[in-house]
Amino acid sequence: MPDTDTVTADPPPGAETPRRRPALSPSRASDFKQCPLLYRFRAVDRLPETPTKAQLRGTLVHSVLERLFSLPQADRTPPQAKELLAPAWEDLSAERPEWIELFDQEDPEAVTSWLSSAEQLVDTYFGLEDPRRLEPEACELHVEIELGSGVLLRGYVDRLDVAPTGEIRVVDYKTGAAPREIGEAKAMFQMKFYAVVLWRLRGVVPRQLKLMYLTDGQSLAYTPDEGELIRFERTLEAIWQAILKAGKTGDFRPNPSKLCAWCDHQALCPQYGGTPPPYPGWPEPDPGEESVLDRAD
Repeated sequence: MPDTDTVTADPPPGAETPRRRPALSPSRASDFKQCPLLYRFRAVDRLPETPTKAQLRGTLVHSVLERLFSLPQADRTPPQAKELLAPAWEDLSAERPEWIELFDQEDPEAVTSWLSSAEQLVDTYFGLEDPRRLEPEACELHVEIELGSGVLLRGYVDRLDVAPTGEIRVVDYKTGAAPREIGEAKAMFQMKFYAVVLWRLRGVVPRQLKLMYLTDGQSLAYTPDEGELIRFERTLEAIWQAILKAGKTGDFRPNPSKLCAWCDHQALCPQYGGTPPPYPGWPEPDPGEESVLDRAD
């Protein structure tokens, strides 16, 4: 199954959608690479998608780990982290009350059981590292940079660690099992995206890109080099130019693959006999912000 960091959540009821300059985020860039029509449905049409419980669990665990690092180092223990689960869920569900409807309202244990599954992911996290020994520079860090070509990159970094010597480590939590083939390539695409943004912002190539998989306790670390980031930057520029070209005409074509099995929009896809809605036009796509679900696996 593909990772779940490419689902767009609608803004909360009553919230105003900011008019911001269109930008490229890791999730939207990945969408376009996977299927240009999927990019259109998510970024231009902004069609609603129903999140899964697994996605909500990922969002919850990300929130708990962010809160954990706001505590004094000595308090970052497994029991303390587990105590953060319930209040974090209360806050998330208060912001998005429709998420509560995903659970069986007639089963009083539905949410409790789901929270227990999130607790297991938190336990696995502590098997990968000791947060009492770390002092991140930032968690859930919003990053944004305009490249020399004019492409605006925007995203959120789960965690940024900076050594006293200035070396940078980018950390991303994944709540699915360690991916292979498509999933791993997609995850590294996301991390290289962040590496380019941080390199251009700070003038330092990140020393390490680290993915932490909280289902099976695996981790993947990678060290990029400047030449690689220059090439990847060109890749991002090419993706954005392709998006702009398609945006002028509305020619976002489907790209069938095995990932279609998990797409919410098959009924509107020509590949499955559907018809997309009338093209709303360009340049009023999603401004490039990643939703809370985009930022969780």
